Amino acid sequence: MSKINDLIASAKTVCDRYERGLTERETVREWILRLGAYPAPHGDRLRIAREWFMAHPASEVPTDIRQADIEKLKAIFSQ
Repeated sequence: MSKINDLIASAKTVCDRYERGLTERETVREWILRLGAYPAPHGDRLRIAREWFMAHPASEVPTDIRQADIEKLKAIFSQ
């Protein structure tokens, strides 16, 4: 369970920093692509986020893509 708690805490921090403009998109993308496997439901959401960031690799993205980035990150730690 601590592995899930660590994922949730990290995802919240990364999402918050990205949403406030304190972390670059490429840093977020690298972070999410390095994460390992996790059990459902968080693992399923992480897989969706990983696929999203793989499909949208650009560092500079329009506002709608950035907002979708944030939604994918928030889904990882939502209940």
